[in-house]
Parts: sequence; C-alpha cells; structure tokens
Amino acid sequence: MSTRSTDLSVRRLPGLPRHFLTGAELSAAELAALIDRALELKAGPDSSAVLARRSVALIFQQPSTRTRLSFEAGIEELGGHAIVLRTEDLQLSRGESVRDTAYVLSRHVAAIGIRTGHEEVVSELAAHASVPVINMLSPRDHPCQALADLLTLREAFGHLEGLKLAYVGDGNNVARSLATIAPLAGVEVRLASPVGYALADPPPGAALTEDPREAATGVDAVYTDVWVSMSDEPDSAAARGRALAGYRIDDELLDPAAPGANALHCLLAHPGEEISAEVLYGPRQRIWDQAENRRHAQKALLELLVR
Repeated sequence: MSTRSTDLSVRRLPGLPRHFLTGAELSAAELAALIDRALELKAGPDSSAVLARRSVALIFQQPSTRTRLSFEAGIEELGGHAIVLRTEDLQLSRGESVRDTAYVLSRHVAAIGIRTGHEEVVSELAAHASVPVINMLSPRDHPCQALADLLTLREAFGHLEGLKLAYVGDGNNVARSLATIAPLAGVEVRLASPVGYALADPPPGAALTEDPREAATGVDAVYTDVWVSMSDEPDSAAARGRALAGYRIDDELLDPAAPGANALHCLLAHPGEEISAEVLYGPRQRIWDQAENRRHAQKALLELLVR
C-alpha cells in the first residue's frame, strides 16, 4: 500500500495538489521563474487569464489591508473571482471541522488562501483540500510577503544572486519566511534581534546576531517589521518597545549599509518606532514598491499552482 508524506513543506507528488505554505515547496529554479513571471505580469497586468471563469476562496481570520487588496485585485486581473470569507461567514464558527470545510471548498474553487492566527488551520486545510492551499499569513510563516520582497529587490538591483539583506527586530513570521525563501535566490540573510526575541528554530544558513549595526554593514537592504505582531499579546507592547528600541531603521542604521541600499518594511508601520518617518517616506526605501509587488508576485504564484 502506498503512503504519502505528511510533511506539507515538501513538493507534492504528481496528481496531488501543489500547496504554498512556507516557501520551501519551491525549488531555486521555480523561484527564479516565478520572479521572472511576476515582472512580466507587472508589465502586462491583463496578459494572463489563467483564472478565467474560476473562483478562489480567500479566508480571513485576521484583519488585512495589503493581503486582501493584492489578492482580490490580482485574481480579478487573472480573469477570476475572489470569494472573501471571514470567520463569521463560515460554519467553522459553529463547530464545522476544518477537514469538512476543505472538502466543500475544494468542490467549488480553484485554490484556497488562508490568513489565520492558528498554524494548525493551515496544515489541516492543506492535508484535506484537493486544490492548492496558499498561506496568506500564519503565526509561523508569511511566504507571500517574501515573494514580493524578492521581486522588489530584483527590480531595484537587476539581479538577486549575491545580494545581502539584514532583517532587524523581532524574529517573527516575516523573518522566518525571508530566511527560508531568499537563500533559494542566492540572497544572504542576516537576522539581528535582542535576547529573547531571536527567531526560534531558524532555517539552516541564516546568520543570527544581537547587533543591528553589524547585520546592516555592507548589505543591500535593511528590513524590519512592527514590534508587536498580530500573534503577540497586546500587553507585551511596552516590554517589546524597550527591548527593540535599538533596532529601529533610521538613517544612522542605513549608513553602514552598501551604497544604494534600501530600507524595506512589510507594513503596517509605526513611524518613530521600528522605522523613522524620514526613512519610511524618504528616498532610501522601496517600501511602497513592496506593497504593490504583493499583487504581481501572487499572480505569478497562482499561475504556477493552478495550471
């Protein structure tokens, strides 16, 4: 009797749905092709109709601005229809299982996106869905953001191989996805966090330090995120602010970076906390390009998964 792997981070066997949960599902060649395709789709937004007369379910169990906008607009540009489902829209709120929800959704849509505060919801959906499942954000991973980040770097520098990126601040899901996906494109990732806030179980090859200036020296991009993520306790804000105050991206932290280095931020931002207003709204950043590039990178991902 044949068995199939229960490790949902590996690529699927032929005939089984292809999921995108952590980014580790992609090979280096697939990632390179995806970024190339995202550039093409950005240049020609209406050049693909891969989702014509098909729908994609987007489950939002947490608030969203960029993820919802970019997925809805991208699916429309691909000729499809986005069905947005909040927690209160689904019978999950009345005790229906994730398994049964996956079975029903798979009969109606070409793919399922899930944004949730519960890691097990992502893995269970993927285990039972017969269509691709996309992790739009979970406590552990934010792989769609990392695709947009790489697209932004590719636009800025014309290549990815050999670039260096420093992530400074809380070792959260964004840091994990960068450390998982960026090395596939030949990008060196350095993670700088204070004691108690470093990325737990970092992917192999990630360089960890407590010194943000050391991490930023000579890099092509310096990246940060909010000090309190959606999966963190709100009561921890004061303690986090004290611990992370030295990890703010400002002109002083950008100065030891390579000439032409850019600041990156996945947003939302709190000017004056994790990033200065001068950097956020100034010429040394590609942050608003990142926000737009979510759409183009995710369109290329959808093409890959649903063809």
